[in-house]
Amino acid sequence: MPVHWFEKLFKHRGVMWLLFIVNFLGTIYGYIWYGNQLEFTAENYPSWLLPFVPDSPTASLFFTLALLLLLFPPKGIKGMLVRELIEALAVVTSVKYGIWAVSIIFAGGVQGDTISLKDWMLVVSHTGMAVEALIYARFFSFRRMLPLALLWAFANDMVDYSEGVFPWLPNVLEDNVIGVQYYTIALTFLSTAAAWIFGGRSRKSKRLDRPPVRG
Repeated sequence: MPVHWFEKLFKHRGVMWLLFIVNFLGTIYGYIWYGNQLEFTAENYPSWLLPFVPDSPTASLFFTLALLLLLFPPKGIKGMLVRELIEALAVVTSVKYGIWAVSIIFAGGVQGDTISLKDWMLVVSHTGMAVEALIYARFFSFRRMLPLALLWAFANDMVDYSEGVFPWLPNVLEDNVIGVQYYTIALTFLSTAAAWIFGGRSRKSKRLDRPPVRG
């Protein structure tokens, strides 16, 4: 019964629409949040580095698209492959950057940085990112696309820390960049492993709950 209740709740179209709206608005806010760093990057770095700057909003964007494709499944092999790739990216990056942001905020707090109300808001929202990704991973079917998601996440790490476009850290962590880099890479593999463990195996029996047709 608990499993049935769990699936019925999170596969309900009303719940998914609510999460879609929340994640859509959160994604927009996230890109606005990165506005200063995007502007700084555009002025001081090659333009091709811009997509690698807003890590968390891009993860949220992937999950928002994954929800949309769960609500409106594409047809055809190409559509299914695109869907599976977006699902893989959504789970891997949402778990990774959800954990990463919370860890960095608390790591800064341990070293003396003030954790503000805005930081607590980020803790709640990024924890939600990781949790919702793991919840919906069981309703996705993306395992064959996990290597591509892992490659993207790892490439993002390499670009972030080799080119210096990683998310701005609290001032107290500026002397710990190397440690943050290794931690971020470790999270890439951890989140991929979590996606494999929690991810669905097949699209069979994954039809969304719809209201009964009366007539």
